[in-house]
Amino acid sequence: MTSQTLALLAVTVAVAAFVQGTSGLGFALIVAPVAGLLDPALLPVFVLASMIPLNAYVAWRERDSLDLRGAGWITGARLAATPLGLALLWAIPDGRLGLFVGAATVLAALVSLAAPAFTPGRGAYLGAGLVTGLTETATGVGGPPLALVYQHRPPAELRATIAVCFLVGEVASLALLFATGQGEPGQLVRALLLLPALAVGAGLSRLVHHRLDARRMRLFVLGFALVSGVVLMLG
Repeated sequence: MTSQTLALLAVTVAVAAFVQGTSGLGFALIVAPVAGLLDPALLPVFVLASMIPLNAYVAWRERDSLDLRGAGWITGARLAATPLGLALLWAIPDGRLGLFVGAATVLAALVSLAAPAFTPGRGAYLGAGLVTGLTETATGVGGPPLALVYQHRPPAELRATIAVCFLVGEVASLALLFATGQGEPGQLVRALLLLPALAVGAGLSRLVHHRLDARRMRLFVLGFALVSGVVLMLG
């Protein structure tokens, strides 16, 4: 990876960490398409590994607002679907993962934008967990289903619960990917190299997360996802 590519990825990671730290989602939707364009081999391990420290920080910062019941149902379904996500990764031909990530990103953004308001229940939690388990393990992108469930809840609750669900799921997905030979140490090294950029973005989000309108930020993230997803599909 060239220094220019690393610099572009660092800026992307910092912006994505700021967005997710502020709104509760968006890191994978921003980073996965860019990483896929720069180096498809980064997916999904680099994205998953980068999100672990970010979500640990957000979960700790917003711990008083955690929806423990919802997080429990989502996490259970998420873990159950993780092997299916790995099977999906195996089923995608070499060189086609970028196209799949782009299509999944666009579809997830459109679904989230078009979703009507509703009060989440156990069925919604289980459905979001299952879809997240499939897409996040295969591509590193899993936020839209969770955002859909919590989009009408207080922003702090959305941020805290999504962060906890992501944190548990990311560790499980990485463990399974490496146990089955789908992960490479080099992808983790790159995630470690970009920790300073991640810290900058997360630190800046602390200054504004209680001031910004999370819904508007979410719409911005999904709009960016639509554009980057289409570019990735055509690339």
